[in-house]
Amino acid sequence: MRRPLDRIALISDVHGNLTALEAVLDDIDARGITRIFNLGDYVGKGPRGREVIDLCRQRCEVNILGNWDDFLPDPDRALDSPALAWWLAQLAPGQGEWLRALPFSHDFTISGRRVRLFHASSASVHTRIRFDHDEQQFLSLFANTPATGDGPEPTVVGYGDTHDPYYEVDRARRTVFNTGSVGNSMDDPTPVYVILEGVYGSEAEAPFSIQFVRVPYDAEAELAAARDLGMPEYGGYESELRHGIYRGEKGEPTYHRQPYPG
Repeated sequence: MRRPLDRIALISDVHGNLTALEAVLDDIDARGITRIFNLGDYVGKGPRGREVIDLCRQRCEVNILGNWDDFLPDPDRALDSPALAWWLAQLAPGQGEWLRALPFSHDFTISGRRVRLFHASSASVHTRIRFDHDEQQFLSLFANTPATGDGPEPTVVGYGDTHDPYYEVDRARRTVFNTGSVGNSMDDPTPVYVILEGVYGSEAEAPFSIQFVRVPYDAEAELAAARDLGMPEYGGYESELRHGIYRGEKGEPTYHRQPYPG
């Protein structure tokens, strides 16, 4: 008899939304999943980055660097807005150093598939690959770069960053998925995470699946926490959490499909 398949929960882009993170972790626990990998962006946009970092350090087996985790605590960066300064000041001593020291990517095998996880792209946490990408961008996700290092190229790539979950596969069985966002999901503002299921660590072909999970939570409680803490840019946060509308959006969603000419 085949042993039960292993399950890994992948979360990303919590962005200081502690209420959403706790709801997602409760759902993961209810499913009996014990292995959690985090694809980055713990801080910024939401009010409780300090608490999010503490909880992710306790619960996540793997933690990966995100773009906010890199630039917000960068001692060589001049913060050009009061909001950025507020989010940085919310961090506890040592948390900024912990964030910036996180690994860029994480590779493993499951059911004979080589999986690579990173935050935004294979090139940099600051290089974004959107849902509506071209073939060259698709193939670039599987490439070894100075950021990922050498080794076998992946056949499955998972990333976050865009807050916009999707799944794509080509005829060579190269598979890409985006986890979406736990704390700042766009369009549908319900937190979303991914479950990978298969035989963890195995080079042999076996059943494999990618599942997207939406978890309702108390967004009003999170917004109340932001108000109580006096978080700046509250209006943008409210727009994102209540309606899934990006705070900088004018017209067509800039994080999703680009408008077509004509």
